Amino acid sequence: MNRKLQTLKYILADYVSAIIVWGLFFLYRKHSFSSDYSSYKEISFDDPNFIYGIAIIPIAWVLFYFFLGSYNDVYRKSRVREVGLTFMSSIIGVGVLFFFVIIDDYVHSYEQLYTYAAVLFTLQFVITTLLRLSITTLMVSKIHKGIIGFRTLIIGGNGKATGIYLDIQNQYISSGNKFVGFLNVNNSESFLLENHLPHLGHYSQSEEVIEKEKIEEVIIAIDPSEHGKIRDIISSLRSSKIVIKVIPDIHDIILGSVKMTAIFQAPLIQIFPDIMPYWQVVLKRVFDIAFSFFAIILLSPVFLFTALGVYFTSKGPIFYFQERIGLGGKPFKMLKFRTMYQDAEKDGPQLSSDNDSRITPFGKIMRKIRLDEIPQFFTVIKGDMSVVGYRPERQFFIDQIVEKAPHYNLLLKIKPGITSWGQVKYGYASNVDEMIERLKYDILYIENMSISVDIKILIYTIFIVFTGRGK
Repeated sequence: MNRKLQTLKYILADYVSAIIVWGLFFLYRKHSFSSDYSSYKEISFDDPNFIYGIAIIPIAWVLFYFFLGSYNDVYRKSRVREVGLTFMSSIIGVGVLFFFVIIDDYVHSYEQLYTYAAVLFTLQFVITTLLRLSITTLMVSKIHKGIIGFRTLIIGGNGKATGIYLDIQNQYISSGNKFVGFLNVNNSESFLLENHLPHLGHYSQSEEVIEKEKIEEVIIAIDPSEHGKIRDIISSLRSSKIVIKVIPDIHDIILGSVKMTAIFQAPLIQIFPDIMPYWQVVLKRVFDIAFSFFAIILLSPVFLFTALGVYFTSKGPIFYFQERIGLGGKPFKMLKFRTMYQDAEKDGPQLSSDNDSRITPFGKIMRKIRLDEIPQFFTVIKGDMSVVGYRPERQFFIDQIVEKAPHYNLLLKIKPGITSWGQVKYGYASNVDEMIERLKYDILYIENMSISVDIKILIYTIFIVFTGRGK
């Protein structure tokens, strides 16, 4: 599947729609003022407002759709959902366009103003929807006919896995699954699914198999005897940008966990890779950059004071770079003010404690009120961290955490942060067990992640800093 080409089709459709809408609306508006025009050329091309609108407004619409995430995952679009999203985006976009561009025009009455708004909205919604639906309908038709589809991996190799594979393969209308193979869960010499699909290994190898085979969708189809491993399986998959589907038990159906996405498809619980809507992801990034610049400017005197304090109270560099693990398991360099004596970890990685002799006297003060964290705002601007997320750890400690709590891998779905729910509720961790105890708050943050939650955590963090309650 050519995702770039499919995305380009939607972009061009929206761009052309915006041009048509602005042209028709402009002609309608001109005729409502006066019909005394000798030609359409005089109405349109001789008017600079028409030219400016054609040049700028379609680009603004496309950028607006980018912000809303309309061009993400273009092969998983639903026609019903597409109509709803286009309706809402048309209301917002037309409202902004109307009040910033059109409302200052001469009008005879408020009724005429309301008519303009209704006409502009109707044109924008109808024309954009028609062009988008034509592309989506063609794409959905190809998926249902099995012409295009998603590379799919099954985890499980016996009864349930074989059953769901045959159900999906025998569907009258294809759900778009192109099966690549399966991974086993329990150790065995043979599996029922081997009669239909290649055996690609054990589920512990899922990350490598997903990357090698370019997997887009995983179906977890394990037998009841294997259910104790389902948490580990999902944890091992959540760092990948894939759609996860799980075969539900009867209690999942009773509790309403199974949401129908298509009439003819098998009933599966779907876990999508996106934690927040794309527009919130963009807004969070904008917020991170704006807040970090503001913090750097506001705290510049504190920054200078702290730098001088580190320089004059102990030998060694002012700043401390340390490799941490961030989004997607990728390492990055985290910048902090140095709070420990030089060569504090000559005997290997160690966690700090309340009475750690490696911490300088000034370092204890910095840690108490989080002064050592100030340089991390530069790391946020660079893009390796967020203002609010989870506290990043070193690979040395992550390996120990994952042995006891494999769901730590869920954190790698998002960027680490300067502050976190775990920091606010628990504070610094001085050993692996405390890290695991703090982990539950960070997992809770991921499940409730939003801009409003970020703001609440920031407010509590500021309160902790000013009251000196840092652990």
